Amino acid sequence: MTAPQSFTGDANPYGGGDPYADYRTADFPFTRYADLADRRLGAAVVAANDEFFAQRENLLLPGAAVFDPEHFGHKGKIMDGWETRRRRGVSAEHPWPTAEDHDWALVRLGAPGVVRGIVVDTAHFRGNYPQAVSVEGASVPGSPSPEELLADEVKWTTLVPRTPVGGHAANGFAVQVEQRFTHLRVNQHPDGGIARLRVYGEVVPDPRWLSALGTFDVVALENGGQVEDASDLFYSPAANTIQPGRSRKMDDGWETRRRRDDGHDWIRYRLAAQSEIRALEIDTAYLKGNSAGWASVSVRNGDTGEWTEILPRTRLQPDTNHRFTLAAPAVGTHARVDIFPDGGISRLRLFGSLTEPGASALTARHQELGG
Repeated sequence: MTAPQSFTGDANPYGGGDPYADYRTADFPFTRYADLADRRLGAAVVAANDEFFAQRENLLLPGAAVFDPEHFGHKGKIMDGWETRRRRGVSAEHPWPTAEDHDWALVRLGAPGVVRGIVVDTAHFRGNYPQAVSVEGASVPGSPSPEELLADEVKWTTLVPRTPVGGHAANGFAVQVEQRFTHLRVNQHPDGGIARLRVYGEVVPDPRWLSALGTFDVVALENGGQVEDASDLFYSPAANTIQPGRSRKMDDGWETRRRRDDGHDWIRYRLAAQSEIRALEIDTAYLKGNSAGWASVSVRNGDTGEWTEILPRTRLQPDTNHRFTLAAPAVGTHARVDIFPDGGISRLRLFGSLTEPGASALTARHQELGG
């Protein structure tokens, strides 16, 4: 993978008008993966050593950071991010922080997995961003407390070495570590502010948990499903369709632009592993005048298998959850939903269980990645 562009050096002072006018970013190829630190998956910033100016929870807020130049509080400027106080040395003779001084935040990933890339976004932090950042990952089972995560016996693996970053910029880092992680430690050297953190990667579920469940949603993001491709991403990401829970607003689903031809739109998925599907749901929640008119669902077994239709083209109703049971179980590793002619759906659920080969493959991958 080509190393993504990085930004170093000071950002220009805010000159009024559009606060994003001189914001710097790049086309990071790893953003095609799911955000493992998405709050919808259960991610959280569980601890930080300092959050004097702005609270740590802002790191994982959805959407872009906002900036109000007139908004001040009793501690100073209100920033939409995580911001620590200025570090100082130990005395007048040594007023500067040491090279090792840094601030940190502990992040629990919403879904454990392999990290493919990280974006440390310093939007609106122009003269108060960190000089450098580093990111480490750990795999700790269960629901550890911050004290347990900081214990000496926890092994932290470097995902992003200490690297200079730029202010008011999306700083992207490709990650090449083939391990399954449950938690991250984000370090800023020596202090400063970070607006948003995004952690892109592939979910690696615990096969013991899925085995205990028996029947579950085999395409759900939290269970290891993923979107491979889609015909149109104009309004919203296709991965929204496999997020947990029901959609709560229109842009929490998948919607395509209006077609002016006789084609149709589609999403292709990879299931958690080879599965036996017995029922499915197509939800159009909050899509009222723009829901898909009809939909069909197909599965295939293997990367080169033939597509087999398990739900023929069926009329959809706006803002409705549609449920279907299959006359016979369908075995597959991939699924595709086709919508006609355009519009959107909010969620796709495929209920079933892992086949014996699917469970074996998932267990082998889990062990290979250190799970």
